[in-house]
Amino acid sequence: MTTTLPLATAGGGCCGPAEGGALDADASRDAAATFKALADPARVRLLSLIAAQDAGEACLCDLTEPVGLSQPTVSHHMTTLVRAGLVTREQRGKWAYFSVAPGARDLVDSALRAVLGPLEVASASR
Repeated sequence: MTTTLPLATAGGGCCGPAEGGALDADASRDAAATFKALADPARVRLLSLIAAQDAGEACLCDLTEPVGLSQPTVSHHMTTLVRAGLVTREQRGKWAYFSVAPGARDLVDSALRAVLGPLEVASASR
């Protein structure tokens, strides 16, 4: 069975631009950079490992074994997290130490809100 849909009329209908309230190109690029940094399971695990440390920081040498990756690979992932603004890096002699960036939670939250808008609170009567 074939269904025929009515054509949109001039000045309205389904064929108008779908931009109302959508992100502009720059905001889309910023949100995508945050999502891209978190799109790799190893980077999510690394961020989680750092956040779980009592001292609030972790040396690169302590991050390789838990994720089962080589030091150069972990270093690459950490550089991606630093560039995204999710962690900070401090060089101490031979080793780099990483901490969760002070605004990391806000950065991720703002990227989600930019794309999805404010979260709606589910009704308790459901």
